[in-house]
Amino acid sequence: MNIIDKILSCPHCGHDQHINIDLSNGDQEYYDDCSACCNPIHIRAHIDEQHHKVELYIDADDEQIY
Repeated sequence: MNIIDKILSCPHCGHDQHINIDLSNGDQEYYDDCSACCNPIHIRAHIDEQHHKVELYIDADDEQIY
């Protein structure tokens, strides 16, 4: 298994929290609730195999992309 542990800041309240991402499943998109304010955090993980890196995108659930 290929699991990474990262610390992210909640886009709602700024609270730091740990997340574990299992990279063996490829690209992922999911929601996790903040442990402090309980608001949903949108998390996207993209595995860039060509450059050997993982890109994380963190945003609030209520943000719109146009």
